[in-house]
Formats: sequence, C-alpha cells, structure tokens
Amino acid sequence: MPNRFGFPDLGFGLGLRPEHYDHLTRYWPRVDWFEVISENFLDTGGRPQYFLDLVRERYPIVLHGVSLNIGSTDPLDMVYLRKLKALADRIGTPWMGDHVCWTGVGGVNGHDLYPIPYNDETLAYLVERVRAVQEVLERPLVLENPSTYATFAASTMHEADFICRLAESADAALLLDVNNVHVSCKNHDLDPLDYLSRIPLDRVVQVHVAGHSDYGDYCIDTHDHVVIDPVWALYAEVQRRAGPIATLLEWDGKIPELPVALAELAKCRAYRPPR
Repeated sequence: MPNRFGFPDLGFGLGLRPEHYDHLTRYWPRVDWFEVISENFLDTGGRPQYFLDLVRERYPIVLHGVSLNIGSTDPLDMVYLRKLKALADRIGTPWMGDHVCWTGVGGVNGHDLYPIPYNDETLAYLVERVRAVQEVLERPLVLENPSTYATFAASTMHEADFICRLAESADAALLLDVNNVHVSCKNHDLDPLDYLSRIPLDRVVQVHVAGHSDYGDYCIDTHDHVVIDPVWALYAEVQRRAGPIATLLEWDGKIPELPVALAELAKCRAYRPPR
C-alpha cells in the first residue's frame, strides 16, 4: 500500500547515536538509513555536526523530534521551528516528525512526552497547531503515537481514533510505533490489534520497533532491550496489512555495540512481505 504522500520506502534504519560513530565511519555497515534526534543538531557544531555530515553523504537521514510540544498550551516556538526547517533543508531529510503529546509549559521543557486528553476540544486545538507547523516547515509533519501511562477523565475517544482524526483533519502523515502500541495497550487494557485496525495505514510513512521494560502490571517504553515477540507480531501484522514501510529500530538506553544493534535490525527483514 503506497502512502498518500509519495514518501519512499527507505528500508531498514537505525537511530544515529554517538556511541556508534567510530564503528560506523570505520566500516560503513549495511544500513539503509539513519534517524537522528532533531534537537541534538539544532544548536551544535563540532563533532556531532562533523559526523552527521559524514553519515549523510552515504545514507538518507530522517529527523525525529522530541520538543515540538504540539499539545502544550504554550504558543508554538517559531524560533525552534525555523531552526528545524533550516536543518531539514540542509540535510535533505525525506520527512520529519514528532509525537502527539506535550513536553513543557511556561517555556520550561520537561524532557518527557506527556499525555493529552483525547476529546473534540483537544483535537480542534491540535489540528490548528499541526497545520501551522506544516506551513512553517513547508512539508507534512509525521506524527507518532506515544507510549502513555495515564488516562484523562476528560477523554471521550480511543487514542487511535484521535490520532486518525488529527492526521486526516490536518493532512499530516503518521509514524506508527508498534512498541508504543504494545506498551499503551498493556497499560490501559486495550486490544493492540483493534488499535492497529483504527490507524489509516495509507498515512503511515514510517514504523518504529523497540524494546521496553515489563513490570507485570505495566510497561515502560525504555528502548533498552531487544524487541519482544508480541511487538514483532504487531510489526508483522502491519507489514501484512500495509506492505513495505520504512522501519527503524530504536535503542536508546544501555546502548550495545553497533553489531548487536545491527543483528536486531536484521530481524526486521524476516517480516518484509515480497514485493
């Protein structure tokens, strides 16, 4: 199923992390593309910028942000957005994204992805903000479903329905994180297959897989383990329903040597449907 935006299937990618710079630039391993945390390269030069430039000469680079703060009551940070656009234009990213959440208030960044209430009032507010962001960036914004650990009494709709309506009303693209689907559904006693059935797959341009920490009654999205079988099963279901979609393995804590991460990424290929 081609996505409606005409974005390419990049294949299988990894998050670009400083722990891997030396190995990566020595061996240039078989990786189709890399994803970088946008904020790590907005106000920096030196070694990070040097390695980013080296890598982008050989691999496509996708920007993935954690500070858009789209769900906050704060005004949109236009300085941040202009820096983000300049970075995207400079490295030629095929798309750029962030999360359906808020990250700070009163100008203070909490450095976490906080949940929002899923109702019509919040939806209308976010639609206008996503449209405004896309006007500045001059490209569709790719919105990721978050991992959540709390629900609001004010919520009146399923998370997946909210994200679907947000994407369709603002004409945004989606990043479907199947690990986040598993984590949120475990935390809120939801059916992950039902969650997937509500997502408009023609808007999905990227998929995330990752590990997490399971504490029995709840899960935390830690990105510091291998991917577990139920998450692989969700990924296989997305591939079955939608066909090939650019896939990224996230590993952000207890980061292993690059060959270990590459071996985990290679597992994705077993679920790729034939063209």
